[in-house]
Amino acid sequence: MIVTDTHTHLYSDAFDDDRSQMIQRALDSGVSRFFIPAIDSSYTKAMLQLETDYPDYVYLMTGLHPTSVKENYQDELAHVEDLLSKRSFFAIGEIGIDLYWDTSTLGIQKIAFKHQIQLAKKYKLPIVIHCRDAFDEIFEVLKTEKSDDLFGIFHCFTGTLDQAKQAISYNMKLGIGGVVTFKNGKIDQFLNQIPLKHIVLETDSPYLAPKPFRGKRNESGYIIKVLEKLSELYNVPKAEIAEITTQNSKAIFNI
Repeated sequence: MIVTDTHTHLYSDAFDDDRSQMIQRALDSGVSRFFIPAIDSSYTKAMLQLETDYPDYVYLMTGLHPTSVKENYQDELAHVEDLLSKRSFFAIGEIGIDLYWDTSTLGIQKIAFKHQIQLAKKYKLPIVIHCRDAFDEIFEVLKTEKSDDLFGIFHCFTGTLDQAKQAISYNMKLGIGGVVTFKNGKIDQFLNQIPLKHIVLETDSPYLAPKPFRGKRNESGYIIKVLEKLSELYNVPKAEIAEITTQNSKAIFNI
């Protein structure tokens, strides 16, 4: 059984004390594909080192996270473009809009989001979307960019059934992680109405650990708890969930 974690921050300093052991636990659990989202230039060195250390398992993205869109965002976008000109990546992400932490940057967040979507199209790459308290704003940008070459993953999907269908209409898979195991997560109430062909698995580790680890540091091996929950919701074997979601990830990331 091959399990794919489509979104994990393995370079996070939360793993500095036991990174190799944590990754080995995930590998032992059957997780052997780790897709690594970017945040900003301050993490680039650590991401590249992670790829060097685990070349058979780690797949890097590049991009500017919306919470890192500050006064210097143009310099950060230039860094993303420079990286893209020098080497290949598997996605532009994570990008999007976050209005939970700071609403004052909405204008430049939209500019950065749109610009990075256009970079993804230029390089024929998927996008990985971060959305927090910003569904309307995200969909507003996606509407202006909708085309056959716009596709990717709506990371950490926590919206409604209607919002799920809207995301899918923009050629997005839904990234499902620990939230699906939460009592108040709500997506478990309708997720099985979404065909599995639209779903990929993720952890967003070290964040959003699933039950029974909620509130603790998340790690990629805990994706098995997400897999088990989807097996329950869809009433299909875990191996089938793993196979379908891994195939979906291959269709998105082209590997």
